[in-house]
Amino acid sequence: MAGEPGTGRGTAGRVVVGVDGSAGARAALRFAAEDAVRRGVPLEAVAAYRPPEAWMDFYAIGEYEPDRARTAAEEQARRHVDEVLGELTGPAPDVRVTAVQGAAADVLVDASTGADLLVVGSRGHGGFSSVLLGSVGMHCVLHASCPVTVVHSAEAHGTRIRLRRQHGREPVS
Repeated sequence: MAGEPGTGRGTAGRVVVGVDGSAGARAALRFAAEDAVRRGVPLEAVAAYRPPEAWMDFYAIGEYEPDRARTAAEEQARRHVDEVLGELTGPAPDVRVTAVQGAAADVLVDASTGADLLVVGSRGHGGFSSVLLGSVGMHCVLHASCPVTVVHSAEAHGTRIRLRRQHGREPVS
């Protein structure tokens, strides 16, 4: 029907994907790009970033420049998106890359407002690599205002298997 989100007609829907450069984010981005093309909607790649003083002593880093930090995060996300989309064999969707200051989970939940779908990787850069679903993914599944797809990457799966074997626990098939 015209005007329904996700139809590509009337009000424009979109697919949102969280990007952080990790293997999980790469897999999520590939899935999200293919899904956006299938739906006929644009793709919004969202990167969250924190200001330096969030983890460093204020006097050690000098003056914080918010515009510069956002631009740097956006450029890094754009390079990641361009690299991954360049690997796709099919058509690519229209893509908008944004960088938003804040905690990744909160940024992605906010970005899910009005989206047709939010796509996240099962594991990002932080936390425990042996865990199946990271805290950001779990937060998004519980709090996003649209459906959420969690994409598992082959790389993350391989890491979990290696860690389980190192600790004497065989993986569940």
